[in-house]
Amino acid sequence: MKTSWRTILAGLPVLAVALASVPCGAQETEAITRPSKDVYLSFVRPGLVAEVLVKDGEKVQAEQVLVRLDDEAESIQLEQIKAEAEDTTRIKAAEAKLDQTRVDLKKFQRAHEQGGATSLEVDHAKLDVLIANLSLQLSQLEHAQQQRKYEEAKAQLDRMVLKSPIAGVVETVAAKEGEAVEEQARILRVVKIDPLWLDVPVPAAQAEALNVGQAADVRFGQDKRHVLQGTITYLASVIDAASDTRTVRVECSNPAGRPAGEHVRVSFPATQPSAESR
Repeated sequence: MKTSWRTILAGLPVLAVALASVPCGAQETEAITRPSKDVYLSFVRPGLVAEVLVKDGEKVQAEQVLVRLDDEAESIQLEQIKAEAEDTTRIKAAEAKLDQTRVDLKKFQRAHEQGGATSLEVDHAKLDVLIANLSLQLSQLEHAQQQRKYEEAKAQLDRMVLKSPIAGVVETVAAKEGEAVEEQARILRVVKIDPLWLDVPVPAAQAEALNVGQAADVRFGQDKRHVLQGTITYLASVIDAASDTRTVRVECSNPAGRPAGEHVRVSFPATQPSAESR
């Protein structure tokens, strides 16, 4: 079947629009978008889930509490350790004992000067001062150890709470209230999709002309006409020998919240290779 000239001429405007949408001298490469941050959250100890404070698709802020384990027993223990860490009774008693032995020593020394006490009694009084001083130091050490024990118990209690390390969106929640969870089991997935990242396999020869900070056009949609501008943030140090490509990471703002995982076309403005690459 022969194609009529009318059919060819009718298709020229569409072809012109498609060609005009690609920058002159730019070569397009296909890539897949992915979250700029993608984290799975787990507890470092087993426990019983007391509260799940978020749901799938919910936006969260950094440091926001997402899930809590049942920590009633640990909280009671923490209060007990805190009371012991704040108690200074032994230190005060040791200080009073040291003060008393010092007073006694002075009395024995004055009495010895007047012939009312022997040298042995003075030596014993000096030894009492030394022992009382060591007892005070031991009490101070035990108090410091109790404070460190309290900080350790507090850190253990903090580990029974899952907080989001990033601002993003809860992709999945795999725990329910009242459910027992094991340590290191994946409980939540939080992603950040604004901006998006694309790891673009660019032909090595073309990549020589690219630089970090350079602009890139990212085309979305079935017809690839929706364009967002991105920026090169990373150039791989190693070329893939099998495909003769170099990974170029592009960061693309995503204010509309397009989902990650889309197939896109990426192009870069035509540039001359830098003197260093030549």
